[in-house]
Amino acid sequence: MQQKARAAIIGPGNIGTDLLMKCLRSEWIEPVWMIGIEDSPGIQRARDFGLRVSTEGVDGLISGWTEAPVDFVFDATSAYAHAKNSEQVTALGALMIDLTPAAIGPYCIPPVNLDAVLANANARNFNMVTCGGQATIPMVRAVSLIQHVRYAEIVATVASKSVGMGTRDNIDEFTRTTSAAIAAIGEADEGKAIIVINPAEPPLIMRDTIHCLTTDAPREAEIIESIKAMVSDVQQYVPGYRLTSAPIFDGHRVTISVVVEGLGPIFDGHRVTISVEVEGLGDFLPTYAGNLDIMTAAGLKTAEMIAQRRQQ
Repeated sequence: MQQKARAAIIGPGNIGTDLLMKCLRSEWIEPVWMIGIEDSPGIQRARDFGLRVSTEGVDGLISGWTEAPVDFVFDATSAYAHAKNSEQVTALGALMIDLTPAAIGPYCIPPVNLDAVLANANARNFNMVTCGGQATIPMVRAVSLIQHVRYAEIVATVASKSVGMGTRDNIDEFTRTTSAAIAAIGEADEGKAIIVINPAEPPLIMRDTIHCLTTDAPREAEIIESIKAMVSDVQQYVPGYRLTSAPIFDGHRVTISVVVEGLGPIFDGHRVTISVEVEGLGDFLPTYAGNLDIMTAAGLKTAEMIAQRRQQ
């Protein structure tokens, strides 16, 4: 019988609590700690589920480490707090799964580069990029697997009610980290990320638009098959991830050129546009909060894959 890896969650807010619900049904991860800085509803909820809790931040985990060590720590706080949290946790010997846009460790998007990241035996911190990155970079990579992508731009639209203060404080980090990851693991020469916080009522589920400019005329049939395969891979851990329309290839009509700084004129005739939406499972967060659901699902998937490999 497999032995579950033990985990702590830093941040008892919406993201941390949703992650807790996912961990509770995981076959590979056992949540042991919930860590916060005050006796909040999230801390009480974790206590009700039988977890150890700390209201003293990571210091509480350190003081209780001898009695209750863990293999993984998920950080669902903020980019500003993450650096210190990561330093303290990795010094204890645990692996850090970073759900903030701090980007201290290697970028990790499960269907795109998880195998490559796990091949690095020295990695102690795994960065889940951002919600926008998790939802859109698989589509950029689906195109770049077929042919060279000179520029990729993503627009992530999320419900205002799904965006907490931590995310709002990290908007600059969101755009920088997502843009960098589009290039680094989406394998576009240059990336740009835009986030739109939509105040509509009732709240709308997460929707994303991905534009890729290819060097040569898009090989449409191959790109479509690559996109379908990538969507299927993401759906293995985010069932509510889906295309909202067929990919659009602009080569069938004459349009004005688009100038990308540093790359010269690029014509719309080489643009591939992909639209996706992400509906959450509703574990704790409302189903419209697919932006948060995809982050917690990706973080858990990463920890589960590491735990599985350790037992092979």
